[in-house]
Amino acid sequence: MIFTSKRNLVYIIMAGIFITNAVVAELIGGKLIQIGPFVMSIGIIPWPIVFLTTDLINEYYGKAGVRKLSLITASLIAYAFVILLLAIKIPAAVGISTVTDEQFYAVFGQSLWIIAGSIVAFLFSQFVDVFIFWMLRDKTGGKMIWLRSTGSTVISQLIDTFVVLGIAFWLPGKMTTSVFLNAAFTGYTFKLIIAVALTPLIYVGHNVIEKYLGDEEANVIIKKAAEESLQHKVKS
Repeated sequence: MIFTSKRNLVYIIMAGIFITNAVVAELIGGKLIQIGPFVMSIGIIPWPIVFLTTDLINEYYGKAGVRKLSLITASLIAYAFVILLLAIKIPAAVGISTVTDEQFYAVFGQSLWIIAGSIVAFLFSQFVDVFIFWMLRDKTGGKMIWLRSTGSTVISQLIDTFVVLGIAFWLPGKMTTSVFLNAAFTGYTFKLIIAVALTPLIYVGHNVIEKYLGDEEANVIIKKAAEESLQHKVKS
């Protein structure tokens, strides 16, 4: 049974954290916040958790584990937006609903450009994250966890930030090139700061998983993930 296996349960928990943060980031992304002179989307807060979870899944479940989960998550993000669009179309009960149609739309109304940008950016950045992670791991073996974790996140978050803003705002002409570049670099900088600050949690995650699974089983899983990655690399 799937729930009797510790290995499967760990994956389910991490997948839940991964999916929840990805979907929440999309739902709250329409709110802009200001830190000093910088303006950015509040949606940047959950994304470092997504990439942190990506690295743990990479380590224990390999490329296939991350890629399958990324495709599932992208589908669920699209599904969430379909439901939101349906909810927007259905009128609120006049005089009864505490939230008006205008208020609901102001919070959850998203353009198709933003939806497309979010999904494309998410998938592209995730696949790049997987590639960088395993390239660094192949070169360092099981050592320097921080390098493959932070290194893959630095590149993948850069791509994610520029792609989503580019598709959602720059391509349709909602942002000038200068505003786009300023917003992208600002958002990326703060994402990077949060990601680097969370790097110690990678080691915490490793320790928690290894204590739960036991050192022997954890090592077997990591070794299997590395072997599968190597086989995929040879085939490609």
